[in-house]
Amino acid sequence: MHVRVADNRDLKDIDALLKRSYPGLMQPAYAPDVLARALPWMMQANPELVTSGSYYVAEKDGAIIGCGGWTCTAPGTGATTEGLVHARHFAVDPICAQTGVGRAIFERCVMDALATGATRIQALSSLNAEPFYERMGLRRFDLIEVPFGSDAGFPVVLMEGPLKVRETRA
Repeated sequence: MHVRVADNRDLKDIDALLKRSYPGLMQPAYAPDVLARALPWMMQANPELVTSGSYYVAEKDGAIIGCGGWTCTAPGTGATTEGLVHARHFAVDPICAQTGVGRAIFERCVMDALATGATRIQALSSLNAEPFYERMGLRRFDLIEVPFGSDAGFPVVLMEGPLKVRETRA
């Protein structure tokens, strides 16, 4: 597996990954009607994010099996806080779940964000991804609803933790 910076040529493959990943992996954590309203908003790559230089894809045998990144600006508001970055739009191919793909992308985010002087990372985690972010050192701060359209909210967990390089397991 190789993690690299994403670019606009990856948009179609990231969209396909999001469509493979989110419906199945989120199904145990959310009611069908909630997913039906929210998934169309979530299963499209944001071209600005993908081409930001801080969004990554994990590849294996030429196929994209994971994606995710970070920004200095908060999703939705664009607000910035000194020292704080935001994990953004992570996904892993369901056949690669629990194999270290998400961790590898997260660790790349940490390394690059630390190089900018950031000290903390925040995530708006889906309910099913909360255990992943906990393993990455983030802790729950709040349960909030992100609006999707005019009549739909999507429950997410606001999480935050220090940016630090994790020790490699032997």
